[in-house]
Amino acid sequence: MNTTKGTQRIYSLPVETTEWKFDGATEIHFNWEYDDGSAPLLELYEKGKKQQWDASTRLDWTLELNPDNPMELKDEAISIHGTDYWRKMTDKEKSWLRRELQANSISQFMHGEQGALIATAKIVGTVPDMNAKFYAATQVMDEARHVEAYKRLLHEKFQLAYPINKALKTLLEQTLSDRRWDMTYLGMQVLIEGLALAAFQSIRDKSGNTLAGAVNAYVMQDEARHVSFGRLALREYYPGLTEAERDEREEFVVEACYHMRDRFNQKEVWENLDLPVQECIAAVDQSDTMKQFRRRLFTRIVPTVKDIGLWGPRVRRAYEDMGVMEFAEVDAAAILDNDNRVAEEFDAKQFVQQQLGQG
Repeated sequence: MNTTKGTQRIYSLPVETTEWKFDGATEIHFNWEYDDGSAPLLELYEKGKKQQWDASTRLDWTLELNPDNPMELKDEAISIHGTDYWRKMTDKEKSWLRRELQANSISQFMHGEQGALIATAKIVGTVPDMNAKFYAATQVMDEARHVEAYKRLLHEKFQLAYPINKALKTLLEQTLSDRRWDMTYLGMQVLIEGLALAAFQSIRDKSGNTLAGAVNAYVMQDEARHVSFGRLALREYYPGLTEAERDEREEFVVEACYHMRDRFNQKEVWENLDLPVQECIAAVDQSDTMKQFRRRLFTRIVPTVKDIGLWGPRVRRAYEDMGVMEFAEVDAAAILDNDNRVAEEFDAKQFVQQQLGQG
């Protein structure tokens, strides 16, 4: 019997394997000129204030998940689908696998959002621009709300969770332990948030479950602003870097992008279900679905990295190697505007459903 107290009781693996503490080195920056700062960031702050929402009321938590396929995703999205391992599974085992894989994905979203919560709180203290401090304060509330929404989805609906995986843990620690404020921006606002948007979109657009789709749609509406925040701040700051400073940041971008691309192998689930880990990871790497997903992860990162000016030969070579250079021409602002529109469509859908329920 599991005697673990609190929410840790629903974890498939012991959280002690990934819990950690580290020195998040910080240099606090006060600014006594209260009218000082970027005008575009002040505009983003005004937008951030207007788009605050309540996870308890905007989402319909009475909706249930299908225990055999909680987010109602197609089996073709499972990387080992079509392999001998999949064909040999019973219906019960397939249901178990769907639930575990989906819970692991949402768990990484939840842990990543806690990382964003901590990172943005750090940005409030470290960034010199007063208007950036204002906007970052709204994002702190956004990130708390995102943790709340994913926590409720996992704890109340899945009743299952996974600890943070080692790759995400490493990237968060690298981002949060650097003293320089722009490195927190670059790691969190541009890379981790950009990656998250692509992962959220996959569920938002493909989930047959309204609650799961809505959680991701509403989180994405906020995250679109967060990526814009990083883009605006760094686009103004990076032209003043020395060649050595720019080179260091480009090296970080390249290493982080390879790191993030390769972490989506669901190793924790294969281990937990006693499936042959290396064979399953090999199937993941060879899966056309995973190859397409890994490419889509960079739809928001590549144009943003180009826009902020970290576009030296090393970065371009890495993106060519990953096969994602085509995203350099993507209109990042148009994608972010679409995220806002889709969230509003979920609002309209929920309103219609409520009215039908009252009819």
